[in-house]
Amino acid sequence: MNFYTRKWVKPEDLNAHGTLFGGSLLRWIDEEAAIYAIIQLGTNGCVTKYMSEINFINSARQGDIVELGIKATHFGRTSITLACEVRNKITQKSILTVDKIVFVSVDENGVPKPHGKTEITYTDERLRETP
Repeated sequence: MNFYTRKWVKPEDLNAHGTLFGGSLLRWIDEEAAIYAIIQLGTNGCVTKYMSEINFINSARQGDIVELGIKATHFGRTSITLACEVRNKITQKSILTVDKIVFVSVDENGVPKPHGKTEITYTDERLRETP
C-alpha cells in the first residue's frame, strides 16, 4: 500500500463528538481514489462505480494528520479495482479500510469503454501518453 496523501484534521472536519467526521474522510478517499484511477488508466474519463463495506476501526481528532493509502488490486476490461487504508500518522493506528473501490472508464456519453491497461504504473506517465 502506498501512502501518498496526507490530510490535516481541522475543525471543519469534525463531528459532534469532536472526532473526524466519516463523511469528510469518505470525500477524501473518493477524491484520492479517483486521482489514483485517473493516473493508472491514463484518462480523467472515469467514474466511481462501487465501494464495498467501509470498516471504521479508530478515529482521529483535531490536529491529527491522516494518511490515505491506495493500491490497485485488479484491472478489468473497463474497470480498475482499488483497496484503501487510512491511518493516523500521529498514533500509527489504522482508522479505516475499504477492501474494494471500483472505477469504470467511460466515454463522453458516460458509457463504459475499454481502457487497455493491465498493470500498475508507479509514475504519472500515463497522463502524457497519446491515445
